[in-house]
Amino acid sequence: MTAAEIAAGYAFDGAALDLGALLWEGACHPDAAIRIPLPMLNRHGLVAGATGTGKTKTLQLIAEQLSAQGVPVFLADIKGDVSGISAPGEDGEKVRERAAQVGQEWRATGFPCEFYGLGGTGPGIPVRATVTSFGPVLLSKVLQLNQTQEQSLGLIFHYADGKGLELVDLKDLRAVVAFLVSDTGKAELKGIGGLSTATAGVILRSITAFEQQGAGGFFGEPEFDTGEFLRTAADGRGIVSVLELPAVQDKPQLFSTFLMWMLADLFNDLPEVGDLEKPKLVFFFDEAHLLFKGASKAFLESITQTVRLIRSKGVGIFFVTQTPKDVPSDVLAQLGNRVQHALRAFTPDDAKALKATVRTFPNSAYDLEEVLTGLGTGEAVITVLSEKGAPTPVAATRLRAPESLMGPIDAAALEAAVKGSPLYGRYAEAVDRESAYERLTAEQRAAEAAAMEAAAAKEAAKEAAKEAEKQAGKQAGKQAGKASESSQQEARAPKPEPSLAEQVVGSGIFTSLARSIGTQLGREISRSIFGTARRRK
Repeated sequence: MTAAEIAAGYAFDGAALDLGALLWEGACHPDAAIRIPLPMLNRHGLVAGATGTGKTKTLQLIAEQLSAQGVPVFLADIKGDVSGISAPGEDGEKVRERAAQVGQEWRATGFPCEFYGLGGTGPGIPVRATVTSFGPVLLSKVLQLNQTQEQSLGLIFHYADGKGLELVDLKDLRAVVAFLVSDTGKAELKGIGGLSTATAGVILRSITAFEQQGAGGFFGEPEFDTGEFLRTAADGRGIVSVLELPAVQDKPQLFSTFLMWMLADLFNDLPEVGDLEKPKLVFFFDEAHLLFKGASKAFLESITQTVRLIRSKGVGIFFVTQTPKDVPSDVLAQLGNRVQHALRAFTPDDAKALKATVRTFPNSAYDLEEVLTGLGTGEAVITVLSEKGAPTPVAATRLRAPESLMGPIDAAALEAAVKGSPLYGRYAEAVDRESAYERLTAEQRAAEAAAMEAAAAKEAAKEAAKEAEKQAGKQAGKQAGKASESSQQEARAPKPEPSLAEQVVGSGIFTSLARSIGTQLGREISRSIFGTARRRK
């Protein structure tokens, strides 16, 4: 295969993103453009390579062009060096040299951005979600519960929903679990399976461990509307949403939970659209090895399913990491667009990873083991899906230079951008309204107060009975004489029939009925105190 034949594989008729120029036999060919068809961006992709080879700049380059084409972009910025996409780049000798090599007309350009942070951790507009919106299945997966525990958690959610106990944050969930294994709450689930103390303990310990990773502030209100990521700017360019994660990069469970929820939320809300002329949204997960590191099997299965199905919703996902082996094979198999930067082969493990990476590419005219270890910074081996969905020829490529700032903006500029956003006032302040925890706490206090009043009333009744008995004894002596005189006369006189009321009150049926009514009244009060009789409006 010749350079012309490789270049012909990237000569698309429709809209496309320009990645760079073909490298062939040691020379760069600025007239042989390497591109990605815009409609194929929802077929997902991978940007991989060793540290310092230019992955983040490639991410920035693709995000810029998507924004320019009117496609919103989401970036998970683990290291905090992507915020520069909001500011114009800095001209210089290296930038002009690279632009000349690849036939690029470079112009310093900033792109419309929104900056977010998880639950107020670090800079950015706080992103929160309610426990209810997660649901039992998703929450079970991130808490790494087994099937039995997941079913129990589903029962807990079912109970809370039926009783109008809103699960806004983790203390709400903890309160409901604790209640359902209490002496009072056990009977509530008995008819539909019950909740064992051991299972409840596992769930509570999992919640505690999850909170220790910093997830407590993420659950709450106001809940973030993931539809905000689909917005475009007034000039028609797609808004680049940057999730700033440097403060939680050592807590992969935390941000992987968010990404999982966000994808699930978008998937549930977006309609099926099939293949579009351009995606509705493209995700970039920078430092994807942190995303998958320590992830549960359930999480990986969910990601695989989401990647497979969300394409039909018009959403594309790109993973950015060091080597393809950082991405699970089931996920990797669904990534049709590949940008592979240089790999190092300093150790036997490196050499093994290199060979494994080469095997993931289609047959090519290059000696990929040699090429991948010899690529310079800002160069990559590329294969994408053509407009017809077939893989393009493997092409060594010198990439274009990003037009925005290649580095972070300063902290003051970032803070100004966050507070100047129209979304800041909507999501900045956390709201802790009445929900399950507050209701259960208040009702427990009310129950304790009612129990104390009942005990006091019982004691007062005992004292009254004693006093009545004492007074009756005194009267008995006075009446003894009179009773003796009239007893013989009364014995001879005919006894009157008891009244109907006296007959009823004295009957065993009445006594049993009274006892039943009293017990039922107590049960209804108990249900009212603990909210078990209430329904969500």
